Amino acid sequence: MLMYRPDGQVAQPARKLAPGRRSLAGARIGVLDNGKPNAGLLMLTVANQLAQRAGAPVPLHLVKNAAKPCPEDVLDHLRSEVDVVLTGSAD
Repeated sequence: MLMYRPDGQVAQPARKLAPGRRSLAGARIGVLDNGKPNAGLLMLTVANQLAQRAGAPVPLHLVKNAAKPCPEDVLDHLRSEVDVVLTGSAD
């Protein structure tokens, strides 16, 4: 029988989160839609409301496959075009 100790070495996160913004005023907002039912609708609705309140441009909407990591070219597009990204949705 193999036994695994739950207090063993834990892998370090690959990246740290970017610092939060104090204000969304003028921020370019992006949506990374995972393609699950209603995920895009939910996130675009929130993003559009945030943009309207913050005086920001219309949000950028990109889609990825929920079953796979986001392709690097999509991440590069987000990095170059937006300041804030809304992503994630569960069934």
